[in-house]
Amino acid sequence: MGLFELFGKKGKEQRTKTDKTGGGAAGPGIYEGMRVEVTMEDDTFLFAARLINVQGDTAELHQESESGILRESGPAAVRIRGYSDSEKKAVYMEGVIAPGPGERWQVSELTVSGCRNDRAYFRLATDLPAVVVTSGRASSGEEPCSVQNISLGGACIASEHRYERDELILLRVRLSAEDPVSAIFCQVLRVTEKEAGGYEYGCRFREVTQEDQNRITQKILAVQRKNRESGGV
Repeated sequence: MGLFELFGKKGKEQRTKTDKTGGGAAGPGIYEGMRVEVTMEDDTFLFAARLINVQGDTAELHQESESGILRESGPAAVRIRGYSDSEKKAVYMEGVIAPGPGERWQVSELTVSGCRNDRAYFRLATDLPAVVVTSGRASSGEEPCSVQNISLGGACIASEHRYERDELILLRVRLSAEDPVSAIFCQVLRVTEKEAGGYEYGCRFREVTQEDQNRITQKILAVQRKNRESGGV
């Protein structure tokens, strides 16, 4: 069995296990273990987490990244955004979080404010050289590209090579000079042919390691800190 075949099988099994709405869930598309991004109401990124123990309008967030908020800060109104594999849409939620035990946050007043076909995560503009690894095609191998922007949920890449919508690709990119090369499986969701030549692809991460998620989070938090220090937005 090839690498991409193994990944496809694993992804299918994972969705079967997790695409289950919790008892008394706050709205459609929510399921136990959903990976989400937590931001302030002005879209300032706070942390990445897993949504767990959803019961009515309460839930818990298991923090999985560095945080842009101190646990001593007390309750805070936030926006919670994730992607529903069952609905194939971004799910937008709102609630109030307060520190819980360990790496958990308690969520109250949880409501779903929308479920739409758009970007679910904060995107960081980049210009990173990378390669795409393809399998099972005549041109299989490594093909150069550049990462135009990146988020916890996906990336926009530019390439001279043609890929098809829903195709699975392996993106290899060094997120910073100090980091090792990250290898992230992606699904092509959007294909745009550019007038000047080449293509632009909107890709969703199908699987991302905890280490890579932390590296992306660190870059987002670093940019936010730099903007605050310079008086920017």
